[in-house]
Amino acid sequence: MATAPPLEFLPPRLDGRVLAVGRLVLPLWLRWRCRIDTVEVDGMASLVEAMRSFQARESRLLLAFRHPSLDDPLSMAQLLWVELAQAGRQQGLRFDPAPTGQFLFDRGIPLWAGAAMGWLFTHLGGASIQRSKLDLPALRTARRLLLEGPHPFALAPEGATNGHNELLSPLEPGTAQLAFWTAADLAAAGRRERMDLLPIGLQYSYIEPIWGAIEALLCRLEEGAGLSPDPGHDRAPTQLLERLVRLGERMLEQMEAFYRDKVHLCLPDGEAPLAETASPPFGPRLQRLMDLALRRVELSFGLHPSGSLTDRCRRLEQAGWDRLYPAPPANAAPLSPLAQGLADRLAAETEAQLWHMRVVESFVAVSGSYVRERPSQERFADTLLLLWDTQCRIQGQTANQRPRLGRLRARISIDAPIVVDERMVDYRRDRRQAVQALTEELALRLQRLIVPSTLG
Repeated sequence: MATAPPLEFLPPRLDGRVLAVGRLVLPLWLRWRCRIDTVEVDGMASLVEAMRSFQARESRLLLAFRHPSLDDPLSMAQLLWVELAQAGRQQGLRFDPAPTGQFLFDRGIPLWAGAAMGWLFTHLGGASIQRSKLDLPALRTARRLLLEGPHPFALAPEGATNGHNELLSPLEPGTAQLAFWTAADLAAAGRRERMDLLPIGLQYSYIEPIWGAIEALLCRLEEGAGLSPDPGHDRAPTQLLERLVRLGERMLEQMEAFYRDKVHLCLPDGEAPLAETASPPFGPRLQRLMDLALRRVELSFGLHPSGSLTDRCRRLEQAGWDRLYPAPPANAAPLSPLAQGLADRLAAETEAQLWHMRVVESFVAVSGSYVRERPSQERFADTLLLLWDTQCRIQGQTANQRPRLGRLRARISIDAPIVVDERMVDYRRDRRQAVQALTEELALRLQRLIVPSTLG
């Protein structure tokens, strides 16, 4: 693998023609590609009023949405382009311009999904951001759009998908910080608009029972892990849970053996079997293995372990990008063939090291308790798809084409807005504490919007 030019910032290039085509294609794409048949919205009155206030120049609006799935951008588009527009018409409101949102997207998406996806996102009003560094062009753009943009701005405060419909990842402070910056910018400009932060929950459930599809995917994953599938007529959650536990245990054992015997990480020789312990060791064992795998990559990159596993993955990703897409020194002479060869070798070794990080990203969200606590078909599906992602990564395959286990219902829940201006006194007194408090309030609001899946 050879080094490549630096990753440039992708600015928003909102194009009304692309937006118009998107509005036409979206309903078909949701049903055909995402298999989302229905979108149910709870709390639409809150969004209608927030949009009315925004377009009347009474407020600026930041939409903070949960991010459990790669389908979330499409669900948010359906909410703004279709559901909100219809709800407005029913109340005699004509939104002008037609509702849409501008947003930030991970700069890595065009790398794994293709340059066409980056083009589409920017022409729908998005701007790229490199999440693990101070990306000043992205932050300046977001701040400008929040203050002056013709549309609301949307962010996922979790920062990335976690694959769990019923678990909220720790929120990043950037959403709260942007909201405070905008409130301060409005005050500094002498403008009277308030700054509204609107929590939006996203969640997916299956319209029909999918236990047969769950068992079929479980069989595929068992075969992938070298287990003999044990399909049967009994698809009771208790039986499937035993097989899921066995699969997770087998995958963990094989990964432990790989890192202990082939990569030579210092792992203990053995653990009690998962199913025979009162307190399942799967979670702690997985966390320990992921920690050691990341330490190996951090050592090769010259980084010190710090923060959560997710934080460390993002920092490693950024360090890898800095190697793979290096910024050339000013007035640098062209590299000699020998120097170029060494640079290409470094790029190849970097990509190999990032493989470990990507496996951790896929496997780290798996826990030994998520399904056990509530053995619903949605939680089974969440966990099996994460294990499918992990097996794909380990086998060097792309995880872009996930299995679709059944027709889905998207549930969008909208809370009342958080008025950021009411917290500005606290922000001026102690900015860090105010950002933390707003982040905690947003997390509490988003957590309350999660509806437990039904059993049976």
